[in-house]
Amino acid sequence: MAVEAQYISRHHRHQPAPNQCTSALIKHIKAPVHLVWSLVRRFDQPQRYKPFISRCIMNGELSIGNVREVNVKSGLPATTSTERLELLNDEEHILGIRIVGGDHRLRNYSSIMTVHPEVVDGRPGTLVIESFIVDVPEGNTRDETCYFVEALIKCNLKSLADVSERMAIQDRTEPIN
Repeated sequence: MAVEAQYISRHHRHQPAPNQCTSALIKHIKAPVHLVWSLVRRFDQPQRYKPFISRCIMNGELSIGNVREVNVKSGLPATTSTERLELLNDEEHILGIRIVGGDHRLRNYSSIMTVHPEVVDGRPGTLVIESFIVDVPEGNTRDETCYFVEALIKCNLKSLADVSERMAIQDRTEPIN
């Protein structure tokens, strides 16, 4: 847990106001960093691993400041989300996103996702950390808001692991000696 704490203190420092909640979630994936990052970095194709997204439209190049329009699958309390790419660092494997619009209650939401190499069961693996900060909507508590957002992120991270691990099996990564 010491390694995770170092990464969190280095890359996931959110400064919540009294009306905000923040959290960081961790997932260990049995797939090498390059495979996991190839999915995470595609701001223009989040539906490749995010199960609640049905469609994504982005105009222009994959660059900081670009905006994507995301359609959310039915069953969630939203149908659209407008999101801006805040940070894309291919060397350190960091992705930052801010929600700038949509028909949902996630105001002032931003997230940071970092992807780190590790060894899982003697093979190349990946440690993924996703943190967020968001306003607590009127009528909700901080705990309710954090619980809801954490549940969404946990589903996304589980799906990221499933997709990455399937890709890794097809890629046949060799054990680390």
